[in-house]
Amino acid sequence: MLKAATLLAVLIAGWAQSAAAADAQYARSLAATCFACHGTDGRSVNSVPPSLAGQNKDYLLRQLQEFRDGKRPATIMHQHAKGYTPEQLDLIAGYFASVTPGRATPAPAAR
Repeated sequence: MLKAATLLAVLIAGWAQSAAAADAQYARSLAATCFACHGTDGRSVNSVPPSLAGQNKDYLLRQLQEFRDGKRPATIMHQHAKGYTPEQLDLIAGYFASVTPGRATPAPAAR
């Protein structure tokens, strides 16, 4: 009986880790839409557009909600933010908050 309980505990722990990894990958896939402007993993090459990596999750979520609701001025962010559910916006904000901040290295100039 003890072996069965131990095996069950190991399986549940493995499943939980697997589910967490899948959630993290899903959050990154949602955030990937932002990479074209805000840099890979939200690390911008310069300050416009700003880096998102390492920002406070609540702050990021509030900004995304304000873009979605038309309360914050923007050129294209309104359209991007409207394309996500509230749960997806929360995942995106959480993803960027979990990334170590820093600047992206600009690509070398083409010859």
